[in-house]
Amino acid sequence: MPRASIVVVGAGVMGRGLAETIATAGHEVLLIDRTTKQAERGIKGISESIDREISRWGLTKSDKKAIMSRICPSSDLSQVEDAEIVLEAIPESLELKKQLFERLDRLCAPNALLITNTGTLSISEIASSTQRPEKVVGMHFLVPVSRVPLVEIAKGLCTDEQTFNRAVQLAEMLDKKWIAVNEYPGYVTTRIIVPMLNEAMHVLMEGVAPAEDIDEAMKLGFGFNVGPLTLADMMGLDVVMSWMNNLLDELADHKYNPCPLLRKLVRDGHLGVKTGRGFFVYDAEGNRVKSREVVA
Repeated sequence: MPRASIVVVGAGVMGRGLAETIATAGHEVLLIDRTTKQAERGIKGISESIDREISRWGLTKSDKKAIMSRICPSSDLSQVEDAEIVLEAIPESLELKKQLFERLDRLCAPNALLITNTGTLSISEIASSTQRPEKVVGMHFLVPVSRVPLVEIAKGLCTDEQTFNRAVQLAEMLDKKWIAVNEYPGYVTTRIIVPMLNEAMHVLMEGVAPAEDIDEAMKLGFGFNVGPLTLADMMGLDVVMSWMNNLLDELADHKYNPCPLLRKLVRDGHLGVKTGRGFFVYDAEGNRVKSREVVA
């Protein structure tokens, strides 16, 4: 794929990861959020993410300078008018996504590739808010985007072959292994991981073992790089709960009913790494703090 004009809408955890990955691949990217402050907060999060890679010897300070120079924050959605590719990474709300795609439809060039990152909502329903549903496709990246080598690519009912192929080219440009999935709530990854996260939370709530031991058991027993409770904290507990609620609504299966402990943490504003506290406690750089102040 030639050098593209790429826009990411949403500067949260997913949007930051997408912008970082695109810039690391050598492409300029515009990171848009509702306010300049939110967009700049996203840039700060990317800077901190790269610093963690530098500390692991994965990148150099020169790499960081080059990557950061390719990312520009903005709060002006009208700037998508010249974009070839627009990736949506806003909260997992069907209404919010439909409203955004309706605006993108009015603003974007006719040949722009419109991508939703949803893992639990209907691509066809999101695309129905546009006059070009054939140009809308799903690309479900996983957190952390810069390190997880997988992306799920899903067609909506109207997605045409050219659009799907452009999504494949983007995945390969970002050095991602892609799999094609049918449009269905949760696809492969979310559908399988959500019940496991939910069950780990129930095990914790029922006092079977403390959070640290639950994660250690799953890492040592099954070879996971990250335990389920740490993973939920990384994803954002509000995000995980929204996935559960969406899958519960779509599939009416009790296994997706959010654990009461998860509901309590989200209600209290303890959303994981991004707020400094979830199942574990984190410092300002997102590093785990060895503390007894974890959910026990």
